[in-house]
Amino acid sequence: MASKPRSIVREYLEAALWALLITLFLRAFVIQAFRIPSESMKDTLLVGDFLFVNKFEYGAKIPFTHIRLPGLRQPRRGDVIVFQFPQDPSKDYIKRCIATGGETIEIRNKQVSVNGTPLREPYAVHSDPNVKPAGYEYRDNFGPFTVPPGETFMMGDNRDNSNDSRYWGTLVMDLVKGRAMFLYWSWDTDRNWPRWNRILRPIR
Repeated sequence: MASKPRSIVREYLEAALWALLITLFLRAFVIQAFRIPSESMKDTLLVGDFLFVNKFEYGAKIPFTHIRLPGLRQPRRGDVIVFQFPQDPSKDYIKRCIATGGETIEIRNKQVSVNGTPLREPYAVHSDPNVKPAGYEYRDNFGPFTVPPGETFMMGDNRDNSNDSRYWGTLVMDLVKGRAMFLYWSWDTDRNWPRWNRILRPIR
């Protein structure tokens, strides 16, 4: 009679173990949750937004290695990407891809151009109307700069309040985690209330 309870306990332990393994596999190779910690992507992403990151689209990295599995495609302009911060890989950042390898980016008085063509950027926000002159810093005037092959130039949508490629350089593929897909939850800390209109919103 004592063996039956033990078998039930074993079944529960095996089920829990399989659930854990499946969760770890999905997190490593398919999808991962991410929380927005700063205002650098405002208004596309707000502090308190929770989103899912697609890891297999670019090819997931095998944990604890620099080996990347084959992906469906490479990052392209307009993708919102989660990556390890180049200056401190223990931190995750999220920015928008503005230019890819071989493209030349230039910023003049806040206007971004790629290969000589001004970009139409409805997602970009400028909170400071002042323009900082070239030679003073890179926020409003930058380049021209040609992105090295296989790398990307990343910028936050909140252009006047973002630590991005203007300051620390281009992003190598080895640090890319995946593309941001959609919000699954959003919490307004000022009101202590969910932002219902943002839940299940795709990220563009």
